[in-house]
Amino acid sequence: MWQFFHKLGSPKWFFGIATRFMPWLLAAGAILLMAGVVWGLAFAPKDYLQGNSYRIIFIHVPTAFLAQSIYIMMAFAAVVTLVWRMKLADVFVKSVAPVGLIFTFLSLFTGAVWGKPTWGTWWVWDARLTSMLILLFLYGGAIALDRAINDEKSAARAVAVLVLVGVVNIPIIQYSVEWWNTLHQPSTFKLTEKPSMPAEMWVPLLLSVLGLYCLFGWLACVRMKTEILMREQKTRWVRELIMAERG
Repeated sequence: MWQFFHKLGSPKWFFGIATRFMPWLLAAGAILLMAGVVWGLAFAPKDYLQGNSYRIIFIHVPTAFLAQSIYIMMAFAAVVTLVWRMKLADVFVKSVAPVGLIFTFLSLFTGAVWGKPTWGTWWVWDARLTSMLILLFLYGGAIALDRAINDEKSAARAVAVLVLVGVVNIPIIQYSVEWWNTLHQPSTFKLTEKPSMPAEMWVPLLLSVLGLYCLFGWLACVRMKTEILMREQKTRWVRELIMAERG
């Protein structure tokens, strides 16, 4: 386990392993996401209360899950950055922060589209919605802070501290519907409870979630490989790689 952990800290080793896994992640993500979305939008039954308007759940829930998961992963990487000072951890945070920002925006946007026919308004200062908006600002703050500091190491430490401070918002998002009286419905998936919806609804939703996670893995690898090439461009292995690509 520790040997794998130390290998993971090597940009060269990660570059090679990511290259091998990327096609599988892309293929699995595309197939699962397409199957889930098509099944959910075209073949899943209507909801007895919301009719067809609920179908945006097959896009909204996966993006909301991923928006929170990416930040949690960033928090773990931030700990590694501060404690073990592994370059690859900082590469991960810098690479996936814009992806998390996009997924958080998509979660808020699709939530607003869903909220209009359900609540009669695009936005309310609901606890779940407000805490998700704060998550959007945290992602934006991490990106802005990284770009504002020229020194790479100082920027990595500053962003890591910000990410760790902001991680307190994740349990607030998760439990806001239980702690406060909100308009937002309870969590769709709970690991400790049986799904509240029939299999014809939750199976395609699960496929969409898994597919989006796979696509995130592929996209994270793409962005991390690009960042690694920029940082390691003066090293011998990168120069050899570029020469090999040019033939």
